[in-house]
Amino acid sequence: MAITTFPSVDKCTSIGREKDTVIADMDGTLLRGRSSFPYFALVAFEVGGVLRLLILLLSSPLAGLLYYFVSESAGIQVLIFATFAGMKVSDVESVARAVLPKFYSEDLHPESWKVFSSCGKRCVLTANPRVMVEAFLKDFLGADLVLGTEIESYKGRATGFVKKPGVLVGKNKADALIKAFGESKPEIGLGDRHTDFPFLALCKEGYIVPPKPEVKAVTTSKLPKPIIFHDGRLVQKPTPLMSLLILLWIPIGFILACLRIAAGSLLPMPIVYYAFWALGVRVIIKGTPPPPVNKSNNKSGVLFICSHRTLLDPIFLSTALGRPIPAVTYSVSRLSEIISPIKTVRLNRDRDLDASMIKKLLQEGDLAICPEGTTCREPFLLRFSALFAELTDELVPVAMVNKMSMFHGTTARGWKGMDPFYFFMNPSPVYEVTFLNKLPYELTCNAGKSSHEVANYIQRVIAATLSYECTSFTRKDKYRALAGNDGIVVEKPKIKKSIMGC
Repeated sequence: MAITTFPSVDKCTSIGREKDTVIADMDGTLLRGRSSFPYFALVAFEVGGVLRLLILLLSSPLAGLLYYFVSESAGIQVLIFATFAGMKVSDVESVARAVLPKFYSEDLHPESWKVFSSCGKRCVLTANPRVMVEAFLKDFLGADLVLGTEIESYKGRATGFVKKPGVLVGKNKADALIKAFGESKPEIGLGDRHTDFPFLALCKEGYIVPPKPEVKAVTTSKLPKPIIFHDGRLVQKPTPLMSLLILLWIPIGFILACLRIAAGSLLPMPIVYYAFWALGVRVIIKGTPPPPVNKSNNKSGVLFICSHRTLLDPIFLSTALGRPIPAVTYSVSRLSEIISPIKTVRLNRDRDLDASMIKKLLQEGDLAICPEGTTCREPFLLRFSALFAELTDELVPVAMVNKMSMFHGTTARGWKGMDPFYFFMNPSPVYEVTFLNKLPYELTCNAGKSSHEVANYIQRVIAATLSYECTSFTRKDKYRALAGNDGIVVEKPKIKKSIMGC
């Protein structure tokens, strides 16, 4: 059967399709890219780490040979086995929910999306494992039904094999469509290769999406639901070449990260700025930093309120100021506290805020807080902001921006103790620290403003500086969406060792 049997997707009208049903393939159809390797690589790295990504990359030549010269099904089975064997299914679901949507959304094909989004009922029929794609397709593209390859599992772990009838390719796609819809024919079918012809023939209208590498992806603003929360360590989509570069760089990057962390932890703070530049870390300072507090006149220290980017925010604030600034943090790992060159006060949700302790710190000098909540509606952050706003009027907002080319320096799902290492493993990371004007007296609590008004004003000022849009989401919302928890680093209870005979 020739590929010209079905017209191209640009011949399909999208007007008046509100009552129609569309069946679409994924790779090469809904997505511009025809290869699913990058998404398997994301799962491999985020769940299994460097070793699993290496295994997947080494198996990709075999998968390619089987895919192009034996069968699509055999090639995809190799990728599935190399990626999933031994993984907890719950971990795969977590990555599918928190990591993959951002990368999928950046590759959406405009012509197929125009048709897909215009139909009243949307179904996706794909060879990809359903567990990988369902969260994105249903939550962000409004798919009503997702038919994909089902993976085998044993006691909550994937075996690496697939359930019958196997990978959904060719006839298996057509059979899955018949099983789901029975004798009724969907109005529109969208595919991109000859193995999609069997299911396209079951639709009233079938269309082919021709490969157009130059076509621009759909902007995320046109999605039914914006992608606000994203997790994951990798900045760029891991194509085979990028995966190879990542694997080659990690040993070098880890050594470089250790050197950079040692420089920040051991050197005097006034020279850390220059040490970072010598080691490839760029610190860009904007605005006018306030001078150190004069302790002789009993004046309260300055409270720096920073937008949160990573756990390193107060470190780079101190670097920009050239002096160590103690930081009050919501929740950090023990390792981060150990390697931190500044004093940190860790406050968990189950611990009351100690006003006297905070007041003492402000009397001793400047202090920094980097709250993660995007508004002050969360009860803990209300107390957090209220306490500080009532203790001092010396409030300086600080807008933080960082730029990374390979690894993200923060995570909601993983171990936060590795956050500094991943940030400093980037070849040339950048931190931009912008000091905004100190809040005028008339906008402080002593002038009659409530602590909530002060906190939300600071949020709006920082958001305007960074061209961000304020939302009503809180820190709890972020961690529940990405990691399924409240984002608290729980301290392990101290267990007293008993002595035999006592």
